[in-house]
Amino acid sequence: MIMSKAKDTKTLLVLHLAVFLAGWTGVAGRLITINGLPLVWVRMWISVVTLAVVLAVMGRLHKVAWRALLKIGSCGILLATHWVAFFASIQSSNVSVGVACVATSCFFTAMFNPLINRKRISWIEVLISFISIAGVLLIFSLDVRYRLGIVLGLSCAALYSVFSILNINVAKSTGEDSATMLLYELLGGVLFLSLFMPLLPHYFPAAAFVPCATDWLWLLLLGSVFTVLPFLFQLQALVKLSAFSVSLAYNLEPLYSIAIAAVLFGELREVNFSFWIGILLIVISVLLQTYRIVKKR
Repeated sequence: MIMSKAKDTKTLLVLHLAVFLAGWTGVAGRLITINGLPLVWVRMWISVVTLAVVLAVMGRLHKVAWRALLKIGSCGILLATHWVAFFASIQSSNVSVGVACVATSCFFTAMFNPLINRKRISWIEVLISFISIAGVLLIFSLDVRYRLGIVLGLSCAALYSVFSILNINVAKSTGEDSATMLLYELLGGVLFLSLFMPLLPHYFPAAAFVPCATDWLWLLLLGSVFTVLPFLFQLQALVKLSAFSVSLAYNLEPLYSIAIAAVLFGELREVNFSFWIGILLIVISVLLQTYRIVKKR
């Protein structure tokens, strides 16, 4: 019994370490100086190489059938565009505003899931999700310079909700494990972004595209320690914990990001009282959704 409790405690620590590391994603996005698209392009290449090496060492690297590869790669395109919008949101505003907007993905999931999977709309979920939208509207009342970041953040949340819904469907239809899915999603996403890389200097001549030495350090950390490592820790936790427990823990990711940004960048000085009321409403909506799931279980 004591050994079992010790293992469960270790598993929970590993899970929260994964969430904490993932919380650095937004912070790295603010520290890296290059434009959002090349940032994601480099990040995904680093993640592809890192994850491929890990899977090869574990003896789990294998080819996927072309039909399954196309489905998984399509999800990767959504993942890539979600990340581009996420980092563009942070670079247009700050970490706190960006991650707060991403937390509204539950609203978009409540709207898109019935359309994609042809199910009845749950009006309770829609009403709960509107609480998070009210929170965003309060955040939107901040200085006008944050409004582009908020629009990009909401776009990021919408893209993530579609990705998460389709990702579950593709995983069921292909039967591939999570690590293989992620590897080929990353590969599909980075190949898609590669089509646009040559066009960027022409359409955005003033944007920064070449990483400096400090950028490379953060990009390496972002692509490996803050992307692949949390995912592997998450898989390790799923062996002992339920998917619900893992999802619940990941609700803390925005709070970790905001806390880290407050320490490193002093972002608490950049926001007002309405921001915190908005954050509170978003957290309440997440907790209400969580309560409904717990009640069903």
